Amino acid sequence: MGDLTRLDTMAFYGGNLYDAYTYFGAHPARRDGRDGWLFRTWAPNAQAVAVVGDFCSWDRWAHPMRRNEQDMWEAFIPGLREFDAYKFAVTGPKGEVTLKADPYGYHAETRPGTASKLYDISGYKWHDKKWMERRREKLVYDHPLNIYEVHLGSWRRNENGGFCDYRRLADELSAYCTDLGYNCIELMPVTEYPFDASWGYQVTGYFAATSRYGTPKDFMYFVDKMHESGISIILDWVPSHFCKDTHGLRDFDGTSTYEYADPRKREHLSWGTRVFDYGRGEVKSFLLSSAAFWLREFHIDGLRVDAVASMLYLDYDRRDGEWSPNQYGGHENIEAIEFLRELNRMAFSIDPGVMMVAEESTAWPLVTRPTDAGGLGFNLKWNMGWMNDMCHYLKLDPWFRQFHHKDITFSLMYAFSENYVLPISHDEVVHMKGSLRGKMPGDDWGQLASVRGFTAYLYGHPGKQLTFMGAELGQWHEWDFANELDWYLLRENEENRQTQDFFRAINKFYLESPELWEIDFSWEGFEWLVPDDNENNVVVFLRRDKKGGELVCVVNFSPNHYEDYRFGVPPKKEYKEVFNTDRPEFGGSGWNYNGTVKCERVPSHGREASIAVTIPPYGAVFFRGSGKLPAARAEKKEEPAAKRTAKKEDAKKAAKPAAKAAAKKAPAGNAKTLKKTTRAK
Repeated sequence: MGDLTRLDTMAFYGGNLYDAYTYFGAHPARRDGRDGWLFRTWAPNAQAVAVVGDFCSWDRWAHPMRRNEQDMWEAFIPGLREFDAYKFAVTGPKGEVTLKADPYGYHAETRPGTASKLYDISGYKWHDKKWMERRREKLVYDHPLNIYEVHLGSWRRNENGGFCDYRRLADELSAYCTDLGYNCIELMPVTEYPFDASWGYQVTGYFAATSRYGTPKDFMYFVDKMHESGISIILDWVPSHFCKDTHGLRDFDGTSTYEYADPRKREHLSWGTRVFDYGRGEVKSFLLSSAAFWLREFHIDGLRVDAVASMLYLDYDRRDGEWSPNQYGGHENIEAIEFLRELNRMAFSIDPGVMMVAEESTAWPLVTRPTDAGGLGFNLKWNMGWMNDMCHYLKLDPWFRQFHHKDITFSLMYAFSENYVLPISHDEVVHMKGSLRGKMPGDDWGQLASVRGFTAYLYGHPGKQLTFMGAELGQWHEWDFANELDWYLLRENEENRQTQDFFRAINKFYLESPELWEIDFSWEGFEWLVPDDNENNVVVFLRRDKKGGELVCVVNFSPNHYEDYRFGVPPKKEYKEVFNTDRPEFGGSGWNYNGTVKCERVPSHGREASIAVTIPPYGAVFFRGSGKLPAARAEKKEEPAAKRTAKKEDAKKAAKPAAKAAAKKAPAGNAKTLKKTTRAK
């Protein structure tokens, strides 16, 4: 922790103070031989500020704060106890008094209570020293990242329907992710928030882990346990807006303090929230300190920055006349851009091994490029374009998919312009969008087969991947934040247990296949083999690792079973099937196997060698090549030109009938696909 006695005012007002939480807020202290708590807050336009709480019957005259020499409000109160509830009574410029939660508070009452609580975060004994050291060596770029997105309040509930606490969640979730093969979780916001239905995205406590699930040290245990199990944690963090609840940051000192004063920049009208003033140094220091707080004090491995697009554009979700251009006449929010760059510079100065993930939904350039190269400085970005294309494609009747083939191929036009994460997140399984299974057409068998086939395509596609909790259960209900996942499906239905078994198997296959993650952000790790078979709804591509190992990925988005599907491949001796989504233990038909397939010198798709394979309906198959295809038979030594010409003329007449017959037997460059339009179970 930092020095409680002083504030680097130049850094604070300049917008580059990263540990403001060590000065502001409420901290145990000793003054004049007495133990107590020291309170500080920033309220530049307030007439008066007082500390109120249970300990003084909320009397705003009992503990007035004074402006100290650094122009901050301060008060020392002896005899208080940890977990005492408190607020700041702020008297604004017009004499109005508002009770405010502590912007820098470490703990809070559980809703519907809105007060802050005294809490000392020091003293937790961490057990993840080796993890933290190893994190700097295993950078995300060439290592596997398989993210399981979790909403803690609805992953699992207690027997009485109430929330599980951080410690129970730590033990059960770490064991679950280890068993299924996820090596990273992304937590929807756990920064304190008042309204359950906001899912945590409308924050009141940027330094407080929500008390719904326990105390800050309980959350430290959660992080520690995940690291002990080899699981990284990305935390959703929301610097793009904040809620307008009275006890929150809105008009904190009676004026626009944390938000823009300009009404054309101050609010997101459709969200009903306020926008941070990114041009104000004190606000930047507040936000940067919050980010640093989670990375430093709670050992979080990365931050997923929510709604970046809303920060970048002055006209985001605004009509003409509701916004004004920047000083250069453009619609870019220059202040927010610089804030994001400073955020990422700060994060990587704390630890170069952290993950800084942008949820950015536009084509803003260089999001994941260094700031000194003109980029925003993130190292990962959600691929929202791919997500929208795939969700559109998956909902189509398979017959119509042939007219929308670009939905599954267009992403490769820009796949390496950024370091992408491919998200099938919470936003895609709510509000009548359907669960992952619910997006799929067809009967129950076809839906679950489609979940398996699509997931294999997701894992094969360049980029890291994220799936929201519940997909692995094959549940048909949309996500409901007020209830736990449909765990009962595993007890009642074999097909749901088989779907979970599939996710366990493909996660293991992914982690053990460097071709799928060592070169995720460069064309060197990917090559199309069949990009254009729209009539059959099939794509085939190649993934490579750093040692030159190759994995062939074949994905069929149609309900048809294909035999002798031929496509060109690198000339190996043979190709062995190493993963098949149609296996019976996953709920598949169990007879679309390939085993080891001989590579032949049959031209196909512009290549001299090819293989012919069986592809299951709605399924995917992975092949790994081995050996070297024998060289083609050497040609005879060329005859002299005169002799060759004479010989050719003599043979013309005799050759015509034989040529016609041979043409009928010659292999085509693209061998036709044989269909079986009915599947077998």
